[in-house]
Amino acid sequence: MRNPVGPLPSSIYWRRRAVAVLVIALLAALAAWAVTRGGGGGPGTDDGKPGGKNPAPSITPGPSGSGPVVGQPPGGRDESGGSGTDGGSGGSAGTGGGAGSDTGAGGSAGAVGSAGAQGPTGSSAGPAGTSAGQQVPAGSSLPNCTPAALQLSLRTDNSFGPDDKPRFRLTARNTSAADCKADFGPKNAVLTITQAGEDDDQLWSSKDCPRTGALFLRIPAGATVVHTVDWDRKRSAPKCATPPPGAAAPGTYLLEARIPGESVQRASFVLAKD
Repeated sequence: MRNPVGPLPSSIYWRRRAVAVLVIALLAALAAWAVTRGGGGGPGTDDGKPGGKNPAPSITPGPSGSGPVVGQPPGGRDESGGSGTDGGSGGSAGTGGGAGSDTGAGGSAGAVGSAGAQGPTGSSAGPAGTSAGQQVPAGSSLPNCTPAALQLSLRTDNSFGPDDKPRFRLTARNTSAADCKADFGPKNAVLTITQAGEDDDQLWSSKDCPRTGALFLRIPAGATVVHTVDWDRKRSAPKCATPPPGAAAPGTYLLEARIPGESVQRASFVLAKD
């Protein structure tokens, strides 16, 4: 079609031609972008998005570790110590402190003992291998133990510190085949304390001023019981007279136990200095 005005100058003709080419190129680019955006599956598609041929596989967690969880003790042990092993079993009943031992179990079995106003209290009890003697009435039907049936021994610690209360243990074993009873009261089983090296310098005796009378304990056949007496380190005087003031001084002391019909039992101990 001819321009009615006449032929265009060459410069305008080529400018319009360039614009037409540019418009065609832009339209082609828009068409390509539309194809890609629509998921045609051709080259350049995003396989990781929904609608692609090969969606990306899901990520799964790796294997869990075999180590302990946070807060679990190392090695998986229970370190609370509640099992009683290695953690205080020494303080349980019957271990390290049987009846009558120096841990103070001597106050059991209900025995009243040979306590005087200036003196100790006593009871029946015993260390390992012995039993606490059962107190029985003086009129019990049990026969009295004969001297031949009893084996006596007297024991105490070798030394006591300034704050320690000396403890003495009179042990009796029934060698007969029948149960019997024996009087461990302070007037029958008499304990005396004398300072070593001092003639007749008796500091204390269980019969000087006793608070109790007879103390009969049952001794089963073939068994051993222990009568325990504590001393408060003070002197005593016969018939509850006023004793000399003050406590026993540091030094070595002799202890004796006398029961009618039995041989005298002796032991010694030391009251240590500060």
